Amino acid sequence: MFATEVKSLLSKNLSREIWNELKDKKDKHGFDFRSAILSGCQNVDSGIGVYAGSHDSYTAFAPLMDKIIEQYHGHAKTAKHVSDMDH
Repeated sequence: MFATEVKSLLSKNLSREIWNELKDKKDKHGFDFRSAILSGCQNVDSGIGVYAGSHDSYTAFAPLMDKIIEQYHGHAKTAKHVSDMDH
C-alpha cells in the first residue's frame, strides 16, 4: 500500500485486511478511520502516521491502534502495569 521507503508505523501495520475491516468505520464520536490515517498517507515522512480523533478511536480502530501502540511503547494491550509503592 505504501512505497518501500516509507517507514511509518502506519505503513508497517496497515494491511489490506485491516483496511477492509476499518475503512468505513467511525468511533462513537463520529471520527472516521480515513481521517485517522489521512495525515500519515499525505505525510509519508511521519514516524507514526495515525491520529486518534477521540478516546474511543483506540477501541473502534483497535486492529490497527493496538499494533502501533505495542510497537511504539513496547508493551501489548494485555500487559499489566504493576506499581510497587514500597520504598
